[in-house]
Amino acid sequence: MAAGNATLWKPAPSTPLCAVAVTKIVSGVLEKNGIDGAVASLVCGGKDVGETVVSSKDIDMGETYLVIIAITYTHKVAVSFTGSETIGKIVGRTVQNRFGKVLLELGGNNAVIVMPDADLSLALPSVLFSSVGTAGQRCTSTRRLYLHRSIANEFLEKLQKAYNTVRIGDPLISSTLMGPLHSTQAVDTYHNAIKSLQSTGAEILLGGKSASGLPEALGSGNFVLPTIAIPSSPSPVEGSSSSIWTTETFAPVLNVAVFDELEQAIEWNNAVPQGLSSSLWTRDIRNIGKWMGPAGSDTGIVNVNVGTSGAEIGAPFGGNKSTGWGRESGGDAWKQYVRWSSCTINFSNEAPLAQGVNFDTS
Repeated sequence: MAAGNATLWKPAPSTPLCAVAVTKIVSGVLEKNGIDGAVASLVCGGKDVGETVVSSKDIDMGETYLVIIAITYTHKVAVSFTGSETIGKIVGRTVQNRFGKVLLELGGNNAVIVMPDADLSLALPSVLFSSVGTAGQRCTSTRRLYLHRSIANEFLEKLQKAYNTVRIGDPLISSTLMGPLHSTQAVDTYHNAIKSLQSTGAEILLGGKSASGLPEALGSGNFVLPTIAIPSSPSPVEGSSSSIWTTETFAPVLNVAVFDELEQAIEWNNAVPQGLSSSLWTRDIRNIGKWMGPAGSDTGIVNVNVGTSGAEIGAPFGGNKSTGWGRESGGDAWKQYVRWSSCTINFSNEAPLAQGVNFDTS
């Protein structure tokens, strides 16, 4: 809107009421300021609605129209899609097929690396929140934890104790720290991930099953236990556990591996298809330089002593590789939502030629 675009929001099929409520708030603010509420439009529906929006030639980046799908925005300048890598590929191909502009925010699969010189009293609550907060359903949630061998046992022991204090229940109650998963399909994804871990010889340190002992009113809800697991192999590129490391599970499942050298942890961090957020915990400036330099993390958000799910919204937000290369927020975000033209106006008494070429025919 700041770039002069109207928006069309197509939310996930499972969240129509939230979308209606938010749209009413936004349109109300617009109307109070003399702008038609339809500037922030909403269309709900399933796959067929999303396909129609994405394939429409009337929705193109740069012509005062933006479509947001699940989240997806259509901007006769662009289609902005937030969702899974699988659907993101379809959206990207469809929009590119009509030479439209697309902005993708896809999978995360984010990693935290904890060095022996890290302040563990700060790293521990950060890892806890990043992996368990919002029931592991943030694009920036921590999915992978790499611990230096010298502090691994101590950190894991404290982390398990912290996990055991997490209060699971009604998210409308302020003391609740973890609510339900989004849907029964998300619960199935969680249990499938646990089965995959077990079938490949992983050690389940904590969790790995549906939550129990909840109030009767919540008994049929999508509640699961936050899980910590140690896959049988630490490598994302070889061994029976490789797919466990390279596949993002949108649920509170944290996979842990132990490393000896920072270079090894960086290699594991970079060896997955996704590239959204990553975090290094250290107080050594040399480690920071290596982590943030060309041989360091290849993610779009590279943090130091801040979790993967940090307070980075003031900076350009987005990832690399199969995360989609899109960027939202930050000072340059508006550039995603405009149509660019290079304009030259000549007020001289001559018509200059390209690169100063002499093309005199006299």
